[in-house]
Amino acid sequence: MWQTYFQPGTLDAALDLLARHAGAARIVAGGTDVLVELSRGVRPAGTLIDITRLAELKYLRREGDVIRIGALATHNDVIASAECVRAALPLAQACWEVGAPQIRTRATVAGNLVTASPANDTITPLLALGAELVLASASGERVLPLGQFYAGFRQTALRPDELVREIRVPALRANQRGLFTKLGLRRAQAISVIDLAIVLTFAGEPAEASRAAASQSGPLLIEDAVVALGCVAPTVVRAPTAEAFLRGRVLDADTCAEAGRLAAADVRPIDDVRGSAAYRSATLASLVADGLRRLAAGREREGWPERPVLLDTDAADRAMHAGHVGAPASANAWPPPAPIDTIRTTINGAAYALGGDAPTKSLLDALREDAGLAGTKEGCAEGECGACTVWLNGQAVMACLTPAGQAHAATVTTVEGLADTANTGSRATSGAGEANSSAPLAPAPAALHPLQAAFIRNAAVQCGYCIPGMLMAGAKLLGECPSPTLGEAQVALSGNICRCTGYRKILDAVMDAAGAQPESGIRKSE
Repeated sequence: MWQTYFQPGTLDAALDLLARHAGAARIVAGGTDVLVELSRGVRPAGTLIDITRLAELKYLRREGDVIRIGALATHNDVIASAECVRAALPLAQACWEVGAPQIRTRATVAGNLVTASPANDTITPLLALGAELVLASASGERVLPLGQFYAGFRQTALRPDELVREIRVPALRANQRGLFTKLGLRRAQAISVIDLAIVLTFAGEPAEASRAAASQSGPLLIEDAVVALGCVAPTVVRAPTAEAFLRGRVLDADTCAEAGRLAAADVRPIDDVRGSAAYRSATLASLVADGLRRLAAGREREGWPERPVLLDTDAADRAMHAGHVGAPASANAWPPPAPIDTIRTTINGAAYALGGDAPTKSLLDALREDAGLAGTKEGCAEGECGACTVWLNGQAVMACLTPAGQAHAATVTTVEGLADTANTGSRATSGAGEANSSAPLAPAPAALHPLQAAFIRNAAVQCGYCIPGMLMAGAKLLGECPSPTLGEAQVALSGNICRCTGYRKILDAVMDAAGAQPESGIRKSE
């Protein structure tokens, strides 16, 4: 899919590479969109510039009234940020709807914006919140409102030598409320049929601490309204007639219903395999009206998980979630930007050196073809089925969507090494010594991982093809949350498809391994 793979250690080095290869190279971070596009021949490129080593871009923080999101901040980072959940709720809700846990661990918000599909969930709330982008190149930076970033379907104002360095999001004020909602064909891994975000500014609403009481005291007067709509046009759009109608009105039942009707009339929805234009029009009116009713009642946070499942036990990311900013990379922090020709990595505790064409492959193909570890399976090669789930530096990831080069100087755990993690954790340290690509597998473990044993007890294996991915996702959940609820187990496995439809016994096994009664999810007594 590509021939040359760079992994620069500083932003300046990355921008210099982008300038030298402008038009022939693509930036890759999470890779969850880029690798799918490359495999389909969309925007092909012979060179990838991997920016995942740039600690200076890995941040999410609030400064005054603005939330600043670095280019490497993932959907998980937004979900885990209390500040985002409090002051940018529509964005957090959208991030929670993106893909599945293994996608959210790696996929960046900036990447979701750059892909520029009208179905990309985070564009809609960021447009409603009034976000702007900082675009960087070797010649300098420019700031562009998100509303001016999209020129058409999958078209942006990004120049060939630029990358999105930062997203700036105005924090919701005390007199504002907002939400994001989405209609999909299933609960996870669903491309939107329709998505929308609403941000309302109320006249004279009391401080946030009094919102609950205020919501019961009577209808609220709307001072300003933004209604952003996704998947109804070639780009994410706003509903100007509905917005104008809402301004100066009391948010009662009649207002909500009429605003929904006007929002549907503001657009001419598209027809595609997920829904007809007529269906979208009828559904859009109901979705907008329902969202407004929820905002009127102060119920915009309903359904937000108390303990979001992240499938991520990496200590460095947990520090960032707490609001810390990664130290800027120094010029000596990483080798000069030369193409990677050998991937030196640690897999299941053993050092590997993967040369030849390994740096031009996905991590899935490199594991199977170059490391000789065939336990990780290819089901779809597009991040839809989860059969290829492995751990990369403590995060559950889709190996088919991860460039093999991201395993360089990192730690990978596959199903072959799962049992060894039962007593040693996720081995989330990076670095690898000299090794041969034919490094032998680690000795057989003395015992299975508790989840592997539970799969046997509960007869959770049918054809077995999906099981390596199920085990890796389920075991990561248990490492993150040793006593999950059944609902949390369902979220953790929402990115994994069992084509034999054996989900009941698989979930039983996860709850069994956690010490709960199969089927009921009730904790066993001591």
